[in-house]
Amino acid sequence: MALAGCGQQGQGGFHGFPPAPVTLLEVKAATVPVSFEYVGQTAGSKEAEVRARVTGILEKRVYQEGGHVKEGATMFVIDPKPYAAAAQAAEAELARAQAQLAQARRDRARLEPLVGGDVEGAVSRREYDDTVSAAETADANVKLAQANLTTARLNLSYTTVTAPVSGFASRARKSEGSLVSPGAESLLATVSQVDPMYVNFSIAENERLRLDALRREGKLVVPDEAQGGFEASVRLADGSVYPRKGRLEFIDPRINPGTGSYDARALFRNEDAGLRPGQFVRVVLSGAVRPDTIVVPQVAVMDSPQGKFVYVAGKSAEGKDVALPRPVTVSDWVDFAGAKQWIVESGLKPGDQVVVDGMAKLQPIPTGAPIVLGPPPAGPGGAPGRPGKAAPQGAASKQ
Repeated sequence: MALAGCGQQGQGGFHGFPPAPVTLLEVKAATVPVSFEYVGQTAGSKEAEVRARVTGILEKRVYQEGGHVKEGATMFVIDPKPYAAAAQAAEAELARAQAQLAQARRDRARLEPLVGGDVEGAVSRREYDDTVSAAETADANVKLAQANLTTARLNLSYTTVTAPVSGFASRARKSEGSLVSPGAESLLATVSQVDPMYVNFSIAENERLRLDALRREGKLVVPDEAQGGFEASVRLADGSVYPRKGRLEFIDPRINPGTGSYDARALFRNEDAGLRPGQFVRVVLSGAVRPDTIVVPQVAVMDSPQGKFVYVAGKSAEGKDVALPRPVTVSDWVDFAGAKQWIVESGLKPGDQVVVDGMAKLQPIPTGAPIVLGPPPAGPGGAPGRPGKAAPQGAASKQ
């Protein structure tokens, strides 16, 4: 009890306990693929508004709310009778103007041989000029009537409201029998084109600065834009992954003042409409690598009030194997060698032996916790275990 109270070792262990059996991993530098994950929301590549362009009573809704509509398909019908009557009146006005033009041209043709001559019944130059002006005025009236007829027919066509693009239609904003008119309240529905599909997301300013710093230092290599750039994938709300891959299409060079982040967008093919507008998803960008990077399994990194640390194998003054706590600075998690691992920015170097199993039995004492390599010793009456070797990179074994 006195020896234990003074913190001395007995039987080669700590406080009378035998050395802790541990498994070691030799740290090596490697080129590690990295990915970046952000929260995003899907949006149609075209979000078209269906609006009323003439005033009238909404007679009927033709499309199925929430269904798929094709470009040019009829969605609403506004009462066409007033506009049909206006078109007929414009046709009549055009006919009248054309008749006046024909009369003016006949008058000009009749007076033209009589102007300024010495024959009996000759007309003055002024009379002839008046007939020319009348013919020109009649010709202008015909053009005006033609323009009015075009406008009337156009307004009549606007009473049939069609889909501007192919996609999924929203609910109707106006019910049948409502008075609709052009202006701010003219929205009848929206149509979202879902193939291709956009996934909009934001990159925080501090994240962008950190990545830019890593690139300048040569610690991060991103894919070349000429070869396709970042590949994108989508994780849905239930945890499943959308089967089609996409591409990072756009990163705004300006910071959005409303969010304090950079707006970005990925593009996905969506022929079967597996993605719908408005879904909240997680978008993952892959294709970048971290060259000459040290990674350790997540289980090897411990937390303390002073920060994160790992146990590194060393030798005591007596030449015995001990585990020494060493502070480390870590950044991101990565999938490497079939396991989740931490990227270690500082605190470790190639060749260090890190404890990856058996940490629960170690005591963080200044002189180092005694350890034994390999399988744990057999129980009472059994044969002692044999010392083991350090596990290769990414192959830490469980005891």
